[in-house]
Amino acid sequence: MKSDDLARFLARAENLLDQVQKLLPAAPPDPDWNALAHRWRTRQGRGWLEPIHRPQQIRFSDLCDIDDQKARLDANTRQFVRGHRANNVLLTGARGTGKSSLVRAALNEYAAQGLRVIEVDKNDLIDLPHIVDLVAQRSERFILFADDLSFEDGEPAYKALKSVLDGSFAAVPDNVLIYATSNRRHLMPEYFSENLQTRHGDGELHPGEAVEEKVSLSERFGLWISFYSFNQEEYLSIVRHWLAEFGVDLAAWDATIRHEALLWSQLRASRTGRVAWQFARDYAGREA
Repeated sequence: MKSDDLARFLARAENLLDQVQKLLPAAPPDPDWNALAHRWRTRQGRGWLEPIHRPQQIRFSDLCDIDDQKARLDANTRQFVRGHRANNVLLTGARGTGKSSLVRAALNEYAAQGLRVIEVDKNDLIDLPHIVDLVAQRSERFILFADDLSFEDGEPAYKALKSVLDGSFAAVPDNVLIYATSNRRHLMPEYFSENLQTRHGDGELHPGEAVEEKVSLSERFGLWISFYSFNQEEYLSIVRHWLAEFGVDLAAWDATIRHEALLWSQLRASRTGRVAWQFARDYAGREA
């Protein structure tokens, strides 16, 4: 090949490489390890840790009428932060009762001692092994947090979570735990037809294989914490707490405010901590 032809060929090759590089996704940014919380983001097959510089400032004392649940999660998190053995946690039960808020309160309580939280969407759970590798050598203690978790049959994220929890030959580093919230105790839909697979023999109960598969994931969480709907007085006590937090003079608490709070919950067909917080925000805003 003549020198002129070779030069033209190399110029065209460089031009082609430049065009290809423009089509490739940008390299993910380096993690900002100064942030107290991160959210795992993915785009075009690449994932990165997006810092959350202003996580919600909620305290354990803000969460009313779930004292037992607070104590159990607090103890487990305190063990973890101090470098002792602790369990992965599954928080299940009624919506709006403080499951995810409890995890946020744990971050607020122990951030100064090195606790960090990485929020992972259900669809990104297949990246869990990569996230674990990313933080394995860090000195901080990381909670991988999956909120409002549930799976349908055959989802790949289900297998990824199951493997990271307790199904892989590779051990999860000591500075990583998984906390998950769900309205389903077993994280997957259960059907009446599955009960037909249960059979009896010699006095022993043999669950069907479908049921066994669904229970096997939730059993990999060492600590189960259950939440229940609030009764009327518990709901009103939460309303009073948040009204005080928002600067409303509780000396003004009377039958009118009580009636408004109850009517608000009736319109929402729910008495939960979330509904109480929403009413208090509305009332404080109107009073202001």
